[in-house]
Amino acid sequence: MALMVIKRTMPDLATEDIAAATAFYVEVLGFEVVMDLGWIVTLSDRANPTAQLSLMTHDATAPVIPDVSVEVDDVDAAHQAARKAGAEIVHPLTDEPWGVRRFFMRDPNGRVINVLTHKS
Repeated sequence: MALMVIKRTMPDLATEDIAAATAFYVEVLGFEVVMDLGWIVTLSDRANPTAQLSLMTHDATAPVIPDVSVEVDDVDAAHQAARKAGAEIVHPLTDEPWGVRRFFMRDPNGRVINVLTHKS
């Protein structure tokens, strides 16, 4: 079985005050804002753009805030592998309006994993 390629992983941090959290990571650690949809802000390192974290007040279409996001080259294969393994699918495989195809699953420890591919 061919494995999908993991392109990056990043933590997703829940916050009630996204502006204060953003300012903290920008001012203290030097992150820069690379995406801001209001409910989610993604921060990145200037020198290493794959070093990212996201701050979230909620998720626009899913019932929970994920704990981590994993970008893969083939989200459909990841979804199939998750279903075959019996993983709980928390958010169905969905094409989102902000340009990703994703689903959420729960790992054996109860953590919610957002698995995604950027649509081309």
